[in-house]
Parts: sequence; structure tokens; C-alpha cells
Amino acid sequence: MGSTTTARALVAGALALAGCSRLHVSPLQPPPYRAEIPAAYDSTWSALVRALAHQNVPLRAIARDSGVIASDEFVSPINLYADCGQLSGDQLEGEAIVSFTVFAEPNGPRATRIQVNSKMRTQAFRRGKSGKLRPMPVYNCASTGRFEANLVDALRDYVKE
Repeated sequence: MGSTTTARALVAGALALAGCSRLHVSPLQPPPYRAEIPAAYDSTWSALVRALAHQNVPLRAIARDSGVIASDEFVSPINLYADCGQLSGDQLEGEAIVSFTVFAEPNGPRATRIQVNSKMRTQAFRRGKSGKLRPMPVYNCASTGRFEANLVDALRDYVKE
């Protein structure tokens, strides 16, 4: 009997603590961003490097033979490139750490497929527009799709030149 009472007390205590915690609603992670550029692989690759340099994206690795470019992590305002969700109904604001990996592969002699994967998390956040920024806890974020769309638009413009 004593162990049943203890177990019930532990469950009740855990439920009470869970009821006091704030509910974090994470955004749904979108699938990787995919696009096709109407240009040969070599032209698209040069345009890709140029577009990333123009956006001042810090790069960690470039491998032309395998078609991979990986960015270093960099800071971005939350809701520009990263959607970090809501905390108790308030949108998270502040700074996010973001990184991207771009894959390029030829799709015939006159087209190149592009895929952009993203990884994001909060660095410092606050609930809504008030309060000070806090570093903890760290929440995972999802891409807003802006970086990817801007990159593909720039690629299409650069390959036309």
C-alpha cells in the first residue's frame, strides 16, 4: 500500500510541475527546398558561389566535384530566416543561429537541380516584443523559406548574365 501511495504522489507532483511549465509550440519543419535552374552545372555553380558571396554568407566547405556548399553557423533575427514558434501563445523574438547546406547536381546539359537544407535554433529569445533576451532554453526553429527563395532568385538572375 505504501508504494502505491508514493507512486500516486510522484505522478501528482509531476503533473503539477508539468502544469506550471510554459507550452512551446514548435513550427512544422518544412521539407528541403528544391528548385531547378535553367542553366548548365558550371554556370549554376559559379552563380551559386557569387550569390552566397553577395549575401555575405560565411562558408565552411565548398566541394564543386560533389556539388555541396555548407555554410558556417551565423546569427539571424528570428522570423527573418528562422521561425522559432510560440511560447504560451507569444511569438518568439530575438536571434537565431542558422546554417544551410546547398546541393547542386546536373539535370541534363542545360539544367541544374538545387536543394537547400537548413538547420536553426534560438540563440537568445524573448516572448513577444517585451522583456530581455534569454539564452536558455534553446529551441529548434524551422526555415521561413526566405533565404532559399532569395538564393534561387539570385541564381536565376546570375545565370542570365
